[in-house]
Amino acid sequence: MNDTDPDELVKLWADDRILRWGNEFPPYGSRAWLALHPNDPHRLVAALDAAEKWRKYGDEAALLQWFRDATARRYTAEGRPAAELAELRRPKPPHQLQATPGWPPIRIPGGNGRYLTYTDERGMAA
Repeated sequence: MNDTDPDELVKLWADDRILRWGNEFPPYGSRAWLALHPNDPHRLVAALDAAEKWRKYGDEAALLQWFRDATARRYTAEGRPAAELAELRRPKPPHQLQATPGWPPIRIPGGNGRYLTYTDERGMAA
Protein backbone atom coordinates (compact mmCIF):
# COMPACT_ATOMS: atom_id res chain seq x y z
CA MET A 1 0.00 0.00 0.00
CA ASN A 2 1.26 3.48 -0.88
CA ASP A 3 1.80 5.87 2.05
CA THR A 4 1.86 8.98 -0.19
CA ASP A 5 -0.58 11.70 0.80
CA PRO A 6 -3.40 11.81 -1.80
CA ASP A 7 -3.56 15.58 -1.45
CA GLU A 8 0.09 15.82 -2.50
CA LEU A 9 -0.52 13.57 -5.52
CA VAL A 10 -3.43 15.74 -6.67
CA LYS A 11 -1.32 18.87 -6.26
CA LEU A 12 1.54 17.39 -8.30
CA TRP A 13 -0.80 16.24 -11.07
CA ALA A 14 -2.59 19.61 -11.29
CA ASP A 15 0.67 21.58 -11.17
CA ASP A 16 2.07 19.44 -13.98
CA ARG A 17 -1.00 20.02 -16.17
CA ILE A 18 -1.02 23.76 -15.47
CA LEU A 19 2.72 24.19 -16.13
CA ARG A 20 2.49 22.12 -19.31
CA TRP A 21 0.32 24.84 -20.88
CA GLY A 22 2.22 27.72 -19.28
CA ASN A 23 1.16 30.24 -16.66
CA GLU A 24 -0.33 32.58 -19.26
CA PHE A 25 -4.07 32.01 -19.14
CA PRO A 26 -6.98 34.25 -18.13
CA PRO A 27 -8.77 33.68 -14.82
CA TYR A 28 -11.56 31.11 -15.04
CA GLY A 29 -14.94 32.73 -15.79
CA SER A 30 -13.47 36.11 -16.73
CA ARG A 31 -14.40 37.96 -19.95
CA ALA A 32 -10.99 37.05 -21.37
CA TRP A 33 -11.64 33.38 -20.56
CA LEU A 34 -15.05 33.54 -22.24
CA ALA A 35 -13.44 35.10 -25.33
CA LEU A 36 -11.18 32.06 -25.83
CA HIS A 37 -12.19 29.49 -28.44
CA PRO A 38 -14.16 26.64 -26.82
CA ASN A 39 -11.43 24.13 -27.75
CA ASP A 40 -8.55 26.31 -26.51
CA PRO A 41 -6.63 24.28 -23.89
CA HIS A 42 -6.14 27.46 -21.85
CA ARG A 43 -9.85 27.32 -20.96
CA LEU A 44 -9.36 23.91 -19.36
CA VAL A 45 -6.12 24.97 -17.66
CA ALA A 46 -7.85 28.03 -16.16
CA ALA A 47 -10.68 25.82 -14.89
CA LEU A 48 -8.15 23.39 -13.40
CA ASP A 49 -6.29 26.30 -11.77
CA ALA A 50 -9.54 27.59 -10.25
CA ALA A 51 -10.40 24.08 -9.01
CA GLU A 52 -6.96 23.75 -7.41
CA LYS A 53 -7.33 27.11 -5.67
CA TRP A 54 -10.74 26.02 -4.38
CA ARG A 55 -9.30 22.72 -3.16
CA LYS A 56 -6.45 24.47 -1.34
CA TYR A 57 -8.13 27.63 -0.10
CA GLY A 58 -11.89 27.19 -0.34
CA ASP A 59 -14.17 30.03 -1.33
CA GLU A 60 -12.05 32.79 -2.91
CA ALA A 61 -14.53 35.54 -2.02
CA ALA A 62 -14.55 34.43 1.61
CA LEU A 63 -10.76 34.27 1.65
CA LEU A 64 -10.46 37.79 0.22
CA GLN A 65 -12.98 39.07 2.79
CA TRP A 66 -10.91 37.45 5.55
CA PHE A 67 -7.82 39.30 4.28
CA ARG A 68 -9.74 42.59 4.20
CA ASP A 69 -11.00 42.04 7.75
CA ALA A 70 -7.56 41.04 9.01
CA THR A 71 -5.92 44.18 7.65
CA ALA A 72 -8.72 46.60 8.55
CA ARG A 73 -8.48 46.21 12.32
CA ARG A 74 -5.12 47.96 12.63
CA TYR A 75 -4.28 46.30 15.95
CA THR A 76 -0.91 45.07 17.10
CA ALA A 77 -0.17 41.76 18.77
CA GLU A 78 -0.76 43.43 22.16
CA GLY A 79 -4.23 44.52 21.03
CA ARG A 80 -3.47 48.25 21.07
CA PRO A 81 -5.18 50.37 18.42
CA ALA A 82 -3.00 52.15 15.87
CA ALA A 83 -4.08 55.58 17.19
CA GLU A 84 -2.79 54.74 20.67
CA LEU A 85 0.52 53.54 19.25
CA ALA A 86 0.85 56.71 17.17
CA GLU A 87 0.35 58.78 20.34
CA LEU A 88 3.06 56.76 22.10
CA ARG A 89 5.47 57.46 19.21
CA ARG A 90 5.05 61.23 19.41
CA PRO A 91 8.19 63.04 20.62
CA LYS A 92 8.28 63.79 24.33
CA PRO A 93 9.68 67.00 25.82
CA PRO A 94 13.33 66.72 26.87
CA HIS A 95 13.96 65.51 30.40
CA GLN A 96 14.84 68.27 32.85
CA LEU A 97 17.91 67.34 34.85
CA GLN A 98 17.48 67.70 38.58
CA ALA A 99 20.15 67.09 41.20
CA THR A 100 19.05 65.00 44.17
CA PRO A 101 20.49 64.54 47.65
CA GLY A 102 23.06 61.75 47.98
CA TRP A 103 23.95 61.62 44.29
CA PRO A 104 27.11 62.98 42.70
CA PRO A 105 26.98 66.10 40.51
CA ILE A 106 25.42 65.68 37.04
CA ARG A 107 27.43 66.86 34.05
CA ILE A 108 25.20 69.03 31.86
CA PRO A 109 25.26 67.77 28.26
CA GLY A 110 26.59 70.54 26.02
CA GLY A 111 27.21 72.67 29.08
CA ASN A 112 30.94 73.17 28.47
CA GLY A 113 32.02 71.31 31.58
CA ARG A 114 29.31 72.63 33.89
CA TYR A 115 27.75 70.38 36.50
CA LEU A 116 24.37 70.41 38.24
CA THR A 117 24.93 69.94 41.97
CA TYR A 118 22.49 69.59 44.84
CA THR A 119 23.12 71.89 47.77
CA ASP A 120 21.07 72.04 50.96
CA GLU A 121 21.17 75.81 51.39
CA ARG A 122 20.16 76.80 47.86
CA GLY A 123 18.30 73.73 46.62
CA MET A 124 20.09 73.40 43.29
CA ALA A 125 23.08 75.13 41.79
CA ALA A 126 24.47 74.92 38.31
